[in-house]
Amino acid sequence: MTNLRKSFPEKTEKEIILICRQFYSYFCDLFLETFKTLTISRKTMLKHCWLDEDALNLFNQLASENQSCMVVMGHLGNWEWAGNTFSICCRHQLYVIYHPLTNPYFNNLIYKMRTRFGTRLIAMKDTLRDMLNHRNELSATAFIADQTPLPDRAYWMTFLNQDTPVFLGIEKIALKIRYPVVYVSIKRVKRGYYSMRAERLELPLPGSKVGVLTELHTQMLEKDIRKQPETWLWTHKRWKHSKN
Repeated sequence: MTNLRKSFPEKTEKEIILICRQFYSYFCDLFLETFKTLTISRKTMLKHCWLDEDALNLFNQLASENQSCMVVMGHLGNWEWAGNTFSICCRHQLYVIYHPLTNPYFNNLIYKMRTRFGTRLIAMKDTLRDMLNHRNELSATAFIADQTPLPDRAYWMTFLNQDTPVFLGIEKIALKIRYPVVYVSIKRVKRGYYSMRAERLELPLPGSKVGVLTELHTQMLEKDIRKQPETWLWTHKRWKHSKN
């Protein structure tokens, strides 16, 4: 509720409560949908989560050019199903950046769910090294961009009306290896059904100020959150650090 009130100061308390209730309904479905990944078939997966025509054409075009890419997204909609759908539909080998869990049982369970359709995982600390090791492979490396970095290593910007620390790693890696960056948005069409759209982002020119690409994809995520606020992960501590 604190996150919602600070993010939407223009909304009434009644509107905030409604978003909160809608979020918890979606959140419960998200748990069930995620665990369904253990048994769902490819055909059923694509029935419930799909790339729109423009998104599929974009990734097919990159593949025809033998061009690897970086995918940027947020904790919006069902990001787990989005990875499954990409691995089923696209020619790129999908690598997802993740934080290994300390609990070995749940870490193995999550690993099994995320890799069932061919997705591979990269621990965050190994991101650049592994991407360089895969340079001869047609790959797409997916980053969840709305996680919280340490404040002294972060790029600070306004996100949902609040001073927010943002990782610069996506921008730094993109500029270093000159991979195209594609922003992916996940829309909940109805209960249990999601569509994905994609947009290629222009890399900043050499000498541009730091943060241009980071601000762009973060602002795009905020725009999507405002369209469907109940499908973003409001329970995580996105603003646990202060700028001071």
